[in-house]
Amino acid sequence: MRILHTAAEIFPWVKVGGLGDVLAALPEALRAIELDARVLLPAYPALKRAFPQAKAVAGLEDLLGTGPATFLRDLTPSGVPIYLLDAPSLFDRPGGPYDDRGDSHLRFGAFSLAAAWFARHGDEDGWEPEILNCHDWQTALTPVYLKVWGGSRPRTVMTIHNLAYQGLYGPEVLPSLHLPPELMAMDGLEFYGRVNFLKGGLQVADALTTVSPTYAKEIQEPAFGEGLDGLLRHRSQALTGILNGVDHRVWNPATSPHLPHPFSLADLSGKARCKRELQREMGLEERRDLPLFVVVSRLVAQKGLDLMLAAVDRLVHEGGQLAVLGAGEAGLESGFGEAAGRHPGRVAVKVGYDEGLAHRFMGGGDALVVPSRFEPCGLTQLYALAYGALPVVRRTGGLADTVVEGETGFFFEAVDAHALGDALARACHLFFHDPLAWKRMGLQAMAQDFGWIPSAQRYRDLYRSL
Repeated sequence: MRILHTAAEIFPWVKVGGLGDVLAALPEALRAIELDARVLLPAYPALKRAFPQAKAVAGLEDLLGTGPATFLRDLTPSGVPIYLLDAPSLFDRPGGPYDDRGDSHLRFGAFSLAAAWFARHGDEDGWEPEILNCHDWQTALTPVYLKVWGGSRPRTVMTIHNLAYQGLYGPEVLPSLHLPPELMAMDGLEFYGRVNFLKGGLQVADALTTVSPTYAKEIQEPAFGEGLDGLLRHRSQALTGILNGVDHRVWNPATSPHLPHPFSLADLSGKARCKRELQREMGLEERRDLPLFVVVSRLVAQKGLDLMLAAVDRLVHEGGQLAVLGAGEAGLESGFGEAAGRHPGRVAVKVGYDEGLAHRFMGGGDALVVPSRFEPCGLTQLYALAYGALPVVRRTGGLADTVVEGETGFFFEAVDAHALGDALARACHLFFHDPLAWKRMGLQAMAQDFGWIPSAQRYRDLYRSL
């Protein structure tokens, strides 16, 4: 089968969140099971620098009034064909993929239109997709354009990575997107008087997927449905939850170039040394007899980091250390800084993101805290499992699908700091009073296989059904 994935991010060149990791790994895994999977992205400056030899293989004379656009083709280092939509007026910007200058509707509307055109016409070698898999709201108008145009088209799949981001704009944008006014209706793009890009894709795609089985159920409920739960219940027969995977070539404690001391299931000695090095790097007391909890996250309310901030004092009282890596809301950044000031040697924070440091947090941490209010899939807990850091998570979304209480991690249910504190206290108690059980859980965590091939096989089965 010929599969085209279209999205706004791809690791390592353009990554804001987990979407970039998925676009790097899933197409490659599909090719490993003998599907012809390819990717299409906007030609951001970082991607044009990464693929300077990309060859023009198709073009549009004018893209929604923004000028001509060219489809470039090259191969990623792992051998996945990559197409780049070169539309300089839309995507030649230094501020990252979402550099919004009041025209994000036009940027990603144009990208969706171009993807729809390419899906019907293909490249100069005659390659056309049989399945078009669109990811998140930035590509969600692609199935809409295909339906509006009519005629033959590939089957379409709409994948939700985070339902909270939908692409909402005023109704006045429809003419600039070359979409008919009839779409401002309940069974079209209309959403409380506004245009909703993601709703359009969810309405008309042949199949819908999201990134974990539990999240697929949760988003059909008002609490998690972000206003689209009714539509998702209506389309429940078309909705599938497929867990994301981990690229074990990137996240492997035995081979990671970012760890000062590699380790594996067969030889864990390097993990204790990684812990000591991380404590030293973060200015924490270098004590192997204290449990080191780590956070690697955007510091935002969705991730529940306000709960973690409120539970810091209890964690220290229970005997734990905490190291935080992330950036986000100013109140959380300053709050963790103040906590580090209250508890020198026990709490440390690094504001920002550093890929190498993220690996060292997983390698040196005894436990990872993920107190998310909702979590479509989550990747950090999968990385932590691979590195033998036991996740302390809220039982929601992909966290509920990947962590097993008492075997590979610790759960809490209620969205409050007390419930999180209880889970942290249970983890500390086990660390101090049953080190053999803690070690056994770490080994079980590292033995889990959340690689991409099983996920790719589920996508293949879905594509075949279409």
